Amino acid sequence: MTAFNAVRFKVKPGRTQEFLDAHQSVDRDWPGLRHVNMIQTGDDSFCIIGEWDSMDAMAAARPFMIATLDTFRDTLDGDTDPVSGPVVLELK
Repeated sequence: MTAFNAVRFKVKPGRTQEFLDAHQSVDRDWPGLRHVNMIQTGDDSFCIIGEWDSMDAMAAARPFMIATLDTFRDTLDGDTDPVSGPVVLELK
């Protein structure tokens, strides 16, 4: 069953480009990852949303996600806010 994860980030002022560059430099050819997009939700706030083949595929990729986070953790203002779960209703 398809699963999604979303992580909210608050970036320190003046570090946005560094934050975005860190994401662009990562190879995301991870098994089970269908799509991933970054949206800007405010001046210094962002959300990344990933679509996965399954919860198991997403769980297996956690070490890759943590390694990615470690490349830009110092650009963040506070903690991340991650959530994830399986699709329970497809609306379109």
